[in-house]
Amino acid sequence: MSILGTIADGIFIALQVLIGVTSAYLATLAFFGLRHKKEVPASPPQKSFAVIVAAHNEEEVIEPLIDNLKKMDYPSELYDIYVICDNCTDNTAQIVRNAGAIACERFDDSRRGKGYAIEWMLDRLWEQEKQYDAVVMFDADNLVATDFLRHMNEKLLKGDRVIQGYLDTKNPYDSWIAISYAISYYFTNRMWQLPRFNLGLANALGGTGICIDTPLLKEMGWGAHSLTEDVEFTARCVERGIYPTWAHDAIVYDEKPNTLKASWNQRMRWMQGHFDCASRFLIPLLAKSIKTRNWAMLDAALYLFQPMRLLIILLITIILYLQLVMPEWWAVTDIQEILFPTEFWTVVSILIYGQLPLAMILEKANWRAYLGLVMYPIFLITWFPITVIAFFTKNNKTWSHTVHSRGIRVEELSR
Repeated sequence: MSILGTIADGIFIALQVLIGVTSAYLATLAFFGLRHKKEVPASPPQKSFAVIVAAHNEEEVIEPLIDNLKKMDYPSELYDIYVICDNCTDNTAQIVRNAGAIACERFDDSRRGKGYAIEWMLDRLWEQEKQYDAVVMFDADNLVATDFLRHMNEKLLKGDRVIQGYLDTKNPYDSWIAISYAISYYFTNRMWQLPRFNLGLANALGGTGICIDTPLLKEMGWGAHSLTEDVEFTARCVERGIYPTWAHDAIVYDEKPNTLKASWNQRMRWMQGHFDCASRFLIPLLAKSIKTRNWAMLDAALYLFQPMRLLIILLITIILYLQLVMPEWWAVTDIQEILFPTEFWTVVSILIYGQLPLAMILEKANWRAYLGLVMYPIFLITWFPITVIAFFTKNNKTWSHTVHSRGIRVEELSR
């Protein structure tokens, strides 16, 4: 083997080790999600909330959400509902007023996107006479469990400052795309978020169902303007030593796309934003975690690394395939053949992939959700081209709106 070949092989081995170590770490951590102690709010309502909803042309779905929020199991004098009617050209604002919420109309084509809209709303909240203990954020297409604010009240009284609620799917059985999102949520909630909560690590904010302590927001400022404002704010919090926590029993139902095209566009935005945030926060967070020997920061850095990890997995797969079909041209070292026998890797694969149905069982998924496992591999495969394209277009900051049309009410939901 030539010198260049040796160097290339060394890099390939290093990449395999990196993926192997991170995969083993994630698979091991997931098992700490097997245990869930149900949290029942016991404290009387004390904290006040500004409930803000970001909405852009959401006349089809906004009224059921407001109706839902007005019926929360929480004293009405302790929370107000503000809807950011962001560059709306439909009847969203009028529907909001008719439904009994506060419509805050914003028109600014130069600063488009949810992150800018939230910052605009917060600036106005800080200026008004009435202040709140915390801010809760939802998307216009959401529905919310009626005890959500009680859970947030409980967490805040315990000293938590940034809280993420459980993300469920509002329309899981509308299409194979929607059920694929639902399956992903079952896994993420149980095998990613809950383990980190149980271990005292930082949880990842998910874009909606978020509660943030007002003094912290005023201290930090919102400052999250990327396509994934949730990832950005998570990274900023962890950098400051503030670890978002998890409320597994505070449920938010999120509407998911029904077509591959709509899903593709949404996930493209997610990946572009994630790459953008990783380019700014990954190295500083990783360096700080090593310097301070901080596990939570290291784990958060790994979260930022996830899109790059997916790219490396794709690269390794392509190279190993080329070696298989053109062995005389591709002579690289496959560490799976060197370190452990095939049987070992078979067991590891079963443990990793078995976590998906296990998460569904633990989360008591409806039997119809299991039918979605047939098409779910196709959904997973689509992540590869999305991630590749997003990597090369990560500097795109143009917000793309996901159309919502499922105006169902919380009473109609079925898990």
